[in-house]
Amino acid sequence: MISTAIPLIIAAAAPSVYAAATQPTSAGTGPGTFEIIGESGVSAQQLFLGGPNTVYIIDKVQNNKATINGHPAWATEYDLTTNTVRAMDVVTNTFCAGGATLGDGRMLVVGGNQAVVPGGDSLNSSVPNVYGNGDGGQAVRTLLPCEDKTCNYVESTMQKRRWYPTLEPLSDGSAILIGGNMYGGFVNSQGNNEPTYEFWPSRGSILPLRILETTLPANLYPLTWLMPSGKLFIQTNWAAELFDPDAGVEDPLPDVPHAVRTYPASAATVLLPLTPGNNYTAKVLMCGGSDLQPAQWTAGLDMTQVAASASCVTMSPDVDREWHEDDDLPDGRVMGNFILLPDGTIWLGNGANVGTAGYGTEPWTKGDSYADMPLYSPLIYNPDAPAGSRFSSEGMSPSTIARMYHSTATLLPDGAVFVAGSSPHPDVVLDNTMYPTEYRVEKFYPWYYAKRRPEPTGVPTTLGYGGDSFDILLSKTDLNEDGATALEQTKVVVIRTGFSTHAVNFGQRYLQLENTYTLADDGSATLHVSQMPPNANLFAPGPAWLYVVVNGVPSMGQKVMIGSGTIEVQEIKAVKALPEKSVPTGTKIPEKTETTAGNPDAANNKESGAIPRMSLSGSGMLIGTLALGLVALGFL
Repeated sequence: MISTAIPLIIAAAAPSVYAAATQPTSAGTGPGTFEIIGESGVSAQQLFLGGPNTVYIIDKVQNNKATINGHPAWATEYDLTTNTVRAMDVVTNTFCAGGATLGDGRMLVVGGNQAVVPGGDSLNSSVPNVYGNGDGGQAVRTLLPCEDKTCNYVESTMQKRRWYPTLEPLSDGSAILIGGNMYGGFVNSQGNNEPTYEFWPSRGSILPLRILETTLPANLYPLTWLMPSGKLFIQTNWAAELFDPDAGVEDPLPDVPHAVRTYPASAATVLLPLTPGNNYTAKVLMCGGSDLQPAQWTAGLDMTQVAASASCVTMSPDVDREWHEDDDLPDGRVMGNFILLPDGTIWLGNGANVGTAGYGTEPWTKGDSYADMPLYSPLIYNPDAPAGSRFSSEGMSPSTIARMYHSTATLLPDGAVFVAGSSPHPDVVLDNTMYPTEYRVEKFYPWYYAKRRPEPTGVPTTLGYGGDSFDILLSKTDLNEDGATALEQTKVVVIRTGFSTHAVNFGQRYLQLENTYTLADDGSATLHVSQMPPNANLFAPGPAWLYVVVNGVPSMGQKVMIGSGTIEVQEIKAVKALPEKSVPTGTKIPEKTETTAGNPDAANNKESGAIPRMSLSGSGMLIGTLALGLVALGFL
């Protein structure tokens, strides 16, 4: 059993503030392009960002290129500075595990499937254990990320077998473990179902979750987000609900329209950025998936002929119990990954135009794959754009690599997107197949990548919930010598990149902090920045990345610890009022004072008259604080 009061050793020795941020070490290959940067060693079925220079990659047990301790590896540590890997030993089969960050800084990886032999069949007593793997069904693996290449996974067990489980970080830094099944299969079934939830660290009893009993068979990896109210929004197969994990109460919501979004329909899904401008309202976006009814999943259909849905829908379950239509995708897509970018837009990549997740031996498969027609071109979704123009492919080039089943992606500290994986096979297949096991790693470079980055100083290493504000300094150069105009398009954002697998980034979240500023006579500025909002449900404790974004261009992300660094009920402090905005007399600022997502260069910002060195937006800050209070109380 893991203690519920484990301090984060790394944070204890860290400085109170970071030095000035640096620039990216590589210029990239140009805005909107992909670059192949290295090989992952193991196919990237799962991955997560661990530190400034480190991505951790996990695969199922199969005959990967990388080896360790006399057997193929199914985990590596990817060094972003050298584009090389260190093989890591994981004892149990991590096939279709789930993961989440914990409030003490560790990554939690749970579940998997039985031990296997070459070819992917289950191990039995009549054959040798060539791969040297153990049963991963009840396995729990934890890792405290490091930068010195010495950290390794620590293994223990949980109470139930969970294959395809969902994990979501909670407000005390623990995680809830939801659903899955016991022994595998393309979709779930009555005798294989695990319609329960538990917590890590354990709180004792295993508890039932009725929505998982009534949504067979497409209810694996149920889509789940912690809401500001403390309830969990769960969507699986066609059903949806708000679930109170403390009281065990399930509150049904309307069925999702147009398509199944959960695995193996595998829509792209994301919680949109939480900002002062939207009163930190939690809105979930779902795009793509498959329009299949429950009986069709087991009817022997040729899945490669099932057209992917292009529909997109949203819901804000804490404030509005209805689904709303959003812009359609330009092409139907399954197995796409939404990645939150620091500028407030969302990158969409990977996946296919027809079929579903999964693989098999049926004669209609495309080299084992249940999907076909890979989508090579990424899209950018801008939540602040008018309806009808939120998706764009402008200025972006396609990848040259098919990213099919078991592909992954994550944001990096430099603001690029790390893309890896694809292996729709029972074991490694490198030749004579349509979609081979893929080891090549790519970086995608957003529009801002090659621009000079802001170099803020004074960025803290920890953030609490409420309390005193802090100051970040920006130079005249950081503001492009544009003073108040640039400051009105400057924001401080905190991003948790999440645990990526099966088109889901578990725990991925973006929150913009409140800020004001003081513009100095020499053109430099001090940002006055609030701590996290006084509600740990908005952004659970644990490691995250802080970016200062000026005119859409982010600084290099700095790793910060949200909360106490311990798995415990977090201290909530009263919010201290920010200093009023202040500029030199005669300074002109634009009338438009709300930051927006994406590149603001094209915005037609009108200028107002001279503004003396005095308050510019005290009433706006008061309104934002009042809204936060309502959120904290669960009224919004």
